[in-house]
Amino acid sequence: MDEDVLTTLKILIIGESGVGKSSLLLRFTDDTFDPELAATIGVDFKVKTISVDGNKAKLAIWDTAGQERFRTLTPSYYRGAQGVILVYDVTRRDTFAKLDNWLNELETYCTRNDIVKMLVGNKIDKENREVDRNEGLKFARKHSMLFIEASAKTCDGVQCAFEELVEKIIQTPGLWESESQNRGVKLTNKEEGYAGSACGGYCSML
Repeated sequence: MDEDVLTTLKILIIGESGVGKSSLLLRFTDDTFDPELAATIGVDFKVKTISVDGNKAKLAIWDTAGQERFRTLTPSYYRGAQGVILVYDVTRRDTFAKLDNWLNELETYCTRNDIVKMLVGNKIDKENREVDRNEGLKFARKHSMLFIEASAKTCDGVQCAFEELVEKIIQTPGLWESESQNRGVKLTNKEEGYAGSACGGYCSML
């Protein structure tokens, strides 16, 4: 069944507790939304296969608890990941202010220098916004991250966030091929030097 899958990618979802990490994951994998979703205890894990630019990729998506007491699992959680989705809540400035802490943790434990990062401002369906879209965009550009605002509740931007992340991973030479070499998979027409370019504030959904 997996014969036409180009590669399996490890994707992480990180961010403060309550920003909607699990809701984004559930919306993407099962297309459901539960407003009463309980806080994640430890790590949740889902698999979904998607097609991007004609290439099928199987995503192993790891959703982690944002609470401090579960930080003991950190090193193994980050090991070998090719992509990370960093989530904040646009209605809670404190979750935006703590993004630097999460980036520091990512740099400390991540085993790849060229990991692809996507910043997601979640809960844009709510009225009481505290973080402006341009602030998110500026932060993403500063740290060479992709950026999108989304709502797990209304589905806005969710699919796009995962697809753009996977597309960038597939276009980044050396990030995923090592896992696939034993299957003889090779992509042609790869863009040279693509990996070094910062995201130009791509994937904005208005």
